[in-house]
Amino acid sequence: MLDASANNELPPIPAKRYFTIGEVSDLCQVKSHVLRYWEQEFAQLNPVKRRGNRRYYQRADVLLIRQIRSLLYQQGFTIGGARQQLSGEEARDDANQSQQLVRQLRTELEEIYALLKR
Repeated sequence: MLDASANNELPPIPAKRYFTIGEVSDLCQVKSHVLRYWEQEFAQLNPVKRRGNRRYYQRADVLLIRQIRSLLYQQGFTIGGARQQLSGEEARDDANQSQQLVRQLRTELEEIYALLKR
């Protein structure tokens, strides 16, 4: 994820639902045109677009942008390498969620079996 040192230099994210591209630019210390470019390069980065094609980013988008920034600027990844790194983390998250779901289902089935056994 993000280094603690990288987090210290960035301002805290306010408790808001949506952020404009200018606000995200300030929060992540990345220029607006770079954010628009990253949208093309990273499929995970997909802000809500409303009237006039205005972008509205959510908190998860801001966190993702900070992670991309860290991968590219602090850790020295290329765009392709950062894309792979993010995809790998998504795959690990999906695997963890699947394992949790299987454990939960197994527990529920064991409880049902115990009830039926009585």
